Amino acid sequence: MDSRLGVVGIVIRDRQAAAARVNSILSEHGEIIVGRMGIPYNDREVSVIALIVDGSTDGIGALTGKLGALPGVVTRSALTPK
Repeated sequence: MDSRLGVVGIVIRDRQAAAARVNSILSEHGEIIVGRMGIPYNDREVSVIALIVDGSTDGIGALTGKLGALPGVVTRSALTPK
């Protein structure tokens, strides 16, 4: 499969409830994560994670799908064209 470069934005509304599961999912897909930056945004009571990813569309989709299925977690991704 073709490898695609992209960014994934993750917003976590309830850090206490979701942080452990989010980190577990990120670890499961660590082979496609090139870089990660996480910022707690206390004024809005959310945490934001930005990922740089390099992998197949199936692999990136699996990552974002698992994250997006968690309550209180929103993800969006942008990938380079083939």
